[in-house]
Amino acid sequence: MKRWHRISLIAVGLLLTVALISPLLIPIPPLEDTLPPGQLADPDSQFIQVNSLSVHYKTLGAGESTLLLLHGFAASTFSWRQVMAPLSEMGRVVAFDRPAFGLTERPLPAPWPGDWESERANPYTTAGQVALTVGLMDELGIERAILVGNSAGGAVAMQTALNHPERVETLILVDPAVYAQGSRAAWIRFLSNTPHMRRVGPLIVRRIQDWGVDFARSAWHDPSQITPEIWEGYLKPLRAQNWDRALWELTRSARPSDLPERLDELTMDCLIVTGDDDRIVPTDQSIRLASELPNAELVVIPSCGHGPHEECPDQFLRAVTEFLKGRAE
Repeated sequence: MKRWHRISLIAVGLLLTVALISPLLIPIPPLEDTLPPGQLADPDSQFIQVNSLSVHYKTLGAGESTLLLLHGFAASTFSWRQVMAPLSEMGRVVAFDRPAFGLTERPLPAPWPGDWESERANPYTTAGQVALTVGLMDELGIERAILVGNSAGGAVAMQTALNHPERVETLILVDPAVYAQGSRAAWIRFLSNTPHMRRVGPLIVRRIQDWGVDFARSAWHDPSQITPEIWEGYLKPLRAQNWDRALWELTRSARPSDLPERLDELTMDCLIVTGDDDRIVPTDQSIRLASELPNAELVVIPSCGHGPHEECPDQFLRAVTEFLKGRAE
């Protein structure tokens, strides 16, 4: 029995060794047909250096007020295409790509200056994205702005308002991801930071090209509105160099959010816009958020999903226009 016990222990040890080493030996095929982000730019694309990062943005209009647009997960400036021009009638409008998305530079740990693991230095953390948002405002000469954030972009907008209230005039939150944002279990965060997962993680996120279709369809109340041109607009950033590794860095940088505990600190006027059929951030969460913020108005758009600014742009623009005109009176 002792002999078989030793053999069993040796076998288990060998299996564990193989399990620990094999992920480090898996060949990672390079992405094909990728390009530097600048080569994928649109005619109205602009780039600016912010905190050592090349940030892609688009802008329209002029005036004393500035609306700064922050897109959601897996989106980009493209998601604001239907509302930028109408919003520019109320002032300057700036939409930019958050790190890991669109055509903004996708830095990786090795070349990044300073301590990559620190919250502010890593551009994929919430703190890093808040710093980038304020840095962009500095570079563009924007003293205060109306922050318009969709989904995860809404959470970044709210965190920016908490950290820099003097820079935020008001918040317009479009299906904001607040109550479940960054709430991964500690063991998952630990696993995602092991050498094994940091190696194979990019392979995992490449599957977005498969499951992304279902995710996009679930974001719309009427997915038949997703034309081939719209889908191509969402796929274009997946041709940018290192998009897979950057998306993995964003994933592993997620941390639990303290937003639900700090809502009473957001005392500025807020508008919350949601679709009545939001299956990404359930509509009930937006209704709850409106009840817990000190000065919030709520607009629920019927027969609309997670992106009212895309699926129901007329109703979205009406809600924003009435809100901003009401504040001006």
